[in-house]
Amino acid sequence: MENVFLKQFLMISDVRTIAFLAVLAALFYLIHVLYHKKHMDFAAVVMIGTGLGLVLGLAIQFVAGFPDKPMEVAFVAETTTWFAMFGSGYINLIKMIVVPLVMISIMQVIINMQQGSSMAKLVKKTLLVTMGMVAIASVTGIVIGTLFGVGKGAAIVEDGTATAKDITPVATTIKNLIPGNIVQAMVDSNIIGLVIFSGFLGLAIWWINYESKEEAKPLYDLINAAHKAMINMALLILDYMPWAVMALLANTIAQRGLSSILEVGKFIIALYVAAVVQFIIQILFLVINGLNPVVYIKKSFATMLMAFTSRSSVGCLPMTIETLTKKLGVDQGTASFVAGFGTTAGMQGCAGIFPSLLIIYVCNVTGTPIDITMIVMTIFVVTIGSLGIAGIPGTATMAASVGLSGVGMGAQFGMVSPILAIDPIIDMARTMINVTGSLTNALVVDKLMGNLNMDAYNDMSERIVGARSAERSVSGLESNKTNRGYAEGQACLHRCIDI
Repeated sequence: MENVFLKQFLMISDVRTIAFLAVLAALFYLIHVLYHKKHMDFAAVVMIGTGLGLVLGLAIQFVAGFPDKPMEVAFVAETTTWFAMFGSGYINLIKMIVVPLVMISIMQVIINMQQGSSMAKLVKKTLLVTMGMVAIASVTGIVIGTLFGVGKGAAIVEDGTATAKDITPVATTIKNLIPGNIVQAMVDSNIIGLVIFSGFLGLAIWWINYESKEEAKPLYDLINAAHKAMINMALLILDYMPWAVMALLANTIAQRGLSSILEVGKFIIALYVAAVVQFIIQILFLVINGLNPVVYIKKSFATMLMAFTSRSSVGCLPMTIETLTKKLGVDQGTASFVAGFGTTAGMQGCAGIFPSLLIIYVCNVTGTPIDITMIVMTIFVVTIGSLGIAGIPGTATMAASVGLSGVGMGAQFGMVSPILAIDPIIDMARTMINVTGSLTNALVVDKLMGNLNMDAYNDMSERIVGARSAERSVSGLESNKTNRGYAEGQACLHRCIDI
């Protein structure tokens, strides 16, 4: 009875579990001291947390003896279960505000817009930029995969456990993005569907204002106030990011066996190299459009680390939008629409680089010629197939299914089992490229729309953009300065906005 209580209920039956939980608690306190006592820069604290998470994960693997199947070692399974409470729990905390944040942001933008044609222009430019960058990401995956020869010399997996998901026609996928049930769209994180619904609802409210400002005023006040509340809520949640990234990365490293990583080491290296190349392409895309890449990297660094450790494009969406609007001078409407679109369609990492690399991998394993026909078909299939890939952890199977089936290799899907087995390792780089893709796409689209605030973008002074946001965020507190918690609340909001 005691073993059941300790091993299955409490999940603390080994002294090593207690030791590593104590280490995590000590590191949490260290982050608290650096961030709240020493007032270290947020991005620096996040980077320290990431490094500590990596070391902690490797330490767990070392103590366990680098087993082939770490999760079969009792203390590893127990430790990572507790770590997941902090890491995965934080991601869930962020995800819970994604739906209301996107919906309210879109409505708030539309009811305050001045030109009816601006939304159509935004949609066109977003589609052009997003899909064009996915096509480039596909080319990157093909080139790097070919140069590295991924799959050459790999043993054919005859009894692969991976199974392809059912393939849905592109037309059906696009149709399904239009929500027949708005509640179901919320449950499924159908961001495009939520944008469509919110857009129509925002236009309906805008129409009421056009006919009668008096009747529309309560709705306008409610939406504008709700938008401020959601922004503040997002900022308060994101303030806990330095602690979460440590637990997230430690968990990922601890759960992967060293042998499984070495087995497909060439593919892992190729994907990370492809991610670096695609990131450089994104930077060049900004330079071509007259944007300083150094400013972009410095202001977006914390968001990149969050994407790398969380492995969730949707989970990063609130931080992506905040980075764009509060630090990079992007219009709220552009940030909400482009970043929201990027969590469902046009992800350059998961739906661009990765499926292209997989196709090259399977071609080399099976001896299929990689000719011009295969290359063109891969680019087309990957680009179109990027529509509707959900921005949550675990989309690798769907991306692989669409890509391989689209080029006629669906029957060989089992061969990618070794790669899918170490998906969390490669998913970190993929997700970061997804998020940086959303950031750069939004910047370029806003620049093309003529809305980008270049003064805010180029201003590197600390708190410059955050100060403006803080002024709005604490407006409610201004009317009650006699409240004892006023000073603490204002300081907290200013600190949060630094991210």
